[in-house]
Amino acid sequence: MLGEYRITGRRASDIAASVEAGIGSGALAPGALLPPMRELAGVLGVNPNTVAAAYRTLRERGVIETDGRRGSRVRGRPASAPRDELRVAVPPGVRDVASGNPDVRLLPALDAALAEAARRYARTPTLYGDDPVVPELERLARADLDADGVPAGPVGVTSGALDGIERVLAAHLRPGDAVAIEDPGWGSVLDLAAALGLRVLPVAVDDDGPVVPAVERALAEGARALLVTARAQNPTGAAVSAGRAAELRAVLARYPQVLVVDDDHGHAIVDLPLHSLGGVTRHWALVRSTAKAYGPDLRLAVLTGDAVTLDRVRGRQRLGPGWVSRLLQYAVVELWNSGAVDRAAVARSYAERRDALVAALRERGVPAHGRSGMNVWVPVADETGAVTRLLAAGWAAAPGGRFRVESGPGVRITVSSVQPGEVPGLAAAVAASVRRPAGGRFD
Repeated sequence: MLGEYRITGRRASDIAASVEAGIGSGALAPGALLPPMRELAGVLGVNPNTVAAAYRTLRERGVIETDGRRGSRVRGRPASAPRDELRVAVPPGVRDVASGNPDVRLLPALDAALAEAARRYARTPTLYGDDPVVPELERLARADLDADGVPAGPVGVTSGALDGIERVLAAHLRPGDAVAIEDPGWGSVLDLAAALGLRVLPVAVDDDGPVVPAVERALAEGARALLVTARAQNPTGAAVSAGRAAELRAVLARYPQVLVVDDDHGHAIVDLPLHSLGGVTRHWALVRSTAKAYGPDLRLAVLTGDAVTLDRVRGRQRLGPGWVSRLLQYAVVELWNSGAVDRAAVARSYAERRDALVAALRERGVPAHGRSGMNVWVPVADETGAVTRLLAAGWAAAPGGRFRVESGPGVRITVSSVQPGEVPGLAAAVAASVRRPAGGRFD
C-alpha cells in the first residue's frame, strides 16, 4: 500500500516523476499497490486519461506492472535497479569466478582480422543505402544454421545477443504482455523484460532445458513469447536435449501465436548438438552471438527467423543505428574463414574444467549442475552465507539472486579462469560454504 506517500502532479509526466521519486526514496516499496486511475485522478483534480498516460509511461519504463483488475503495482525488481547491481566486488587477492567472462587464452587475436577488414573496407567503403548485411557473412552464417537444422529464414545482424533479443521482443510485444523466461536464467534478459514493461512468467529449468509442465503452465496463463537458451544456459549450464525439444515442440504446436526465441550464445564453445524450437509457431527467431567464442568486444550477433519478424527488426533497426558496422562484419568473416577458433578444442577445454568441478563437488556431497558451457550452478540453502564464506576462502562467486525469480537460492561459478589443478581446492571451498540436499531442478 502507499502508506503516507502522496503522489502529486497535474501533467502525466509530473505524475510519473512523482511515482518514480517515491520508489527512489523507498517510500513506495516493491509490490506497493498504486491507486486506481479514476481515484487518483479525483485526488489530483485531473482527467483520468492523464493518470492513464502516466501509468502507461511507468509501465513502458519497467517501473510498474499492471495485472488487470488487480491493479497496478510497483515492480518487485524495478528496471532502475538492475540485477547486475548484485555483483560481488572482488577484493585484491581473491579469485574471480563470478564475472561470466570467457577464457581470454581461448579467444583469437584480432589484429589480422581487423587488418583484413580495413583492406576490404578500403576497396568498397560502406555508404548509406548499402545492404546492411555483408553477403559473405550472410552466406557463412546461413550455412552454419543449415548444418544445425535451423529452419530457413532471412539473416540479420545485431549488436550482440541482448540487442537481438530486445529487437525481436519489441517487434511483437507491448508493455503489459507476458513473456515466459527460464528461472534461473540470464539476469540481463530478466532486466530487459522489466525495461520493456513485460510481465515475466518464470519457467523452471533442469539439465535438459525448460521443464515441460512449467512451459505449458506459462503458455496457458497467456505468455505471448517464450525465451529458451539452446545450450550453455546461464547460469545452470543446461542444454536442450533432443527428447526435451520434441516435447516442447509438441506443446508449442498448440500455441501457434506464441513468439519463440532461441538464444544460441553457446555456438562455437559447446560440443552438444543444437535442438532449435524455431519454426513450430508462426513467429520465431534464433540469435547467435560471437561474444563467447571470439570476444565480447565484437558486438555482433547473427539473427534469423520468420520473414515477418526479420522484416520488422530490420525496419526498426534502420531507424536507429541503421546497421552493424560492416568493418566488424568483415572482421568476423575473416575470423570464420581463417578458422581462428578451434571450436572443438574450445568446447573440450570448458567441458574438462566444468565436468571436473561438478564431479569434485559431488564427491564431496554437493549437488551441482553444468551440462554445457562455462558455468556451474550450485543450489544452496543460504545464498548470502555461501557467497560470504567463499569470499573469505579466496573465491568470488556470483550470487544466484542475479538470475532468479521464484527458483531456489544458488551460486554460479564460472570455470573459464580455473586451472585443472585448482579444481580440488575450489571444490573444497564450495563444499565448506554450502549445505543443501540433492535435487534435480533448480528450485
